[in-house]
Amino acid sequence: MPGNTICFRNYPRWVISVSLLLGLVACSGSDPKVAWEGDGAPVATLSPDDVVDAVPRPDPILRAGNSSPYAVNGVEYRVLPSAEGYAEEGIASWYGTKFHGNKTANGEIYDIYLATAAHRSLPIPTYARVTNLDNGRDIVVRINDRGPFHPERLIDLSYAAAVKLGFEDKGTAPVRVAAINLAGIDDHRGTASGSYRYLQLGAFSSVQAANSLRDEVNALVTQPVSVSPVDVAGQRLHRVRVGPVANGEQLEQLRHMLMTRGFTPGVALP
Repeated sequence: MPGNTICFRNYPRWVISVSLLLGLVACSGSDPKVAWEGDGAPVATLSPDDVVDAVPRPDPILRAGNSSPYAVNGVEYRVLPSAEGYAEEGIASWYGTKFHGNKTANGEIYDIYLATAAHRSLPIPTYARVTNLDNGRDIVVRINDRGPFHPERLIDLSYAAAVKLGFEDKGTAPVRVAAINLAGIDDHRGTASGSYRYLQLGAFSSVQAANSLRDEVNALVTQPVSVSPVDVAGQRLHRVRVGPVANGEQLEQLRHMLMTRGFTPGVALP
């Protein structure tokens, strides 16, 4: 779009995605390695050993980021009812500094140094193993965003995930995306948001790790912070939750406060 400047600085990445196809923006970009004009890699060097896999956990599937069907530039997309058994091969790309700190489709904050990804149809969040078919490298990512809306691309990875897979310089790579099946995931897409009264901060196989997180969060909030056992796929996990809270407004305030302090709370029913 030569001669026209449109400022998307104050909008979440997924809102920008529904406004423009990645391929159209790429036409005016100065860096062929990335799909978005003005996007790129961080100044600091990142090595594959610096990148940590996302840790699969039974996060609830909420309404946020899971509207279905939804349309982008006249093309309709549908979110799958479940990620179970999903496996597909296609082209992966990555997005970087331009979106660092912006909101993803479900309201979380995009961090280029975390193992996350955007996908058009998998429920948010979904954990998936992405394998670079050129070199065999793989990574587990947490899908918390929508895109890429380029017809020839399957998944849009964080910059860190691209580094782990070894294609950050090339820009794209053929990959296999396979969802990691987790039992015990609560799907609350059809439930009114006012019914939620808890925030779940994680689920751990180690009760010591759960207790440590509970104590850390307990120093920040006035609401109760509890550790409770839950069985997932035959494994005993210990979930850390904050609540109950009085109402939806208080819930959102609490969630925002915890997110600004580096936590990733998910909303959960009792």
